[in-house]
Amino acid sequence: MTRSELLTEADIAGAGKYVMKKLPEVTLAFWVMKIAATTLGETAGDLFSQTLKLGYFVTTIALFLIFVATLVIQLASKRYNPFFYWTVILSTSMAGTTMSDFMNREASAEYLPKGDKSLGWGPQGLGLGYPAGAAILVSVLIVIFVIWKFTGLTFQIRDIDTFRGEGLFWAAILVSNTLGTSMGDFLSDSSGLGYGGGALLITGLLAGLLALKYVPAVPNVLLFWLAFVLTRPFGATAGDLLTKPAAKGGLDLGTAGSSAVLLAVLFGLMAWAHLRERRAGLQPA
Repeated sequence: MTRSELLTEADIAGAGKYVMKKLPEVTLAFWVMKIAATTLGETAGDLFSQTLKLGYFVTTIALFLIFVATLVIQLASKRYNPFFYWTVILSTSMAGTTMSDFMNREASAEYLPKGDKSLGWGPQGLGLGYPAGAAILVSVLIVIFVIWKFTGLTFQIRDIDTFRGEGLFWAAILVSNTLGTSMGDFLSDSSGLGYGGGALLITGLLAGLLALKYVPAVPNVLLFWLAFVLTRPFGATAGDLLTKPAAKGGLDLGTAGSSAVLLAVLFGLMAWAHLRERRAGLQPA
């Protein structure tokens, strides 16, 4: 076992040490679970805001509070727990979906009952549009990374072992998932590629990043964050492909059914990851 995998006697003795290993190893299983979580985040976010007609504003507030609650549990944990970690990833994906919709869209009559003028309580969208919304999110993400850089803390997620480092990590995750949603919705709705075409484009970009992994001059940290952002629009376009009407190029499976299936898949993967950690000698907190 490596230093990043197990607590050493020095860690146990050191009362000032924040955590052992709070974040997972980046493997193929990590990316499969990430895509499952982001696809579920898209379908579940749309389920609450559109299908149940709660609206972008109310759903964004509710899902952001859920994100905060799950994050508190994750931060309080003393070591890596797959259920805690992936629940936070899922909550950032759901919140990111409706945060992006609220920033970029206006209420669509498509989701309104006859005679209604609102998708739910409160304002239903700022109507900034995808370019402006993406520019704001990219700026916020850059600010987070600049602050992160000046703290001197590592960008290698497997080596993050401080409260401040983990806080910056989750801030970057929330913003990157929101940005990825905007990218996915733009590709699906406004680019002319459609849901399938958008997913194929993102797949090609991810394949390009995989090829760059074997180029020594390209930092692995940069590739990780680019892939992390791009897997979100992949999940967004995949979610739209599953749920949107056939007339729009979707499979018309519905948000409720798609979310239920994806939730079962994600929890199955989380249970597998939990068992894998136990077998490796890491008892999740």
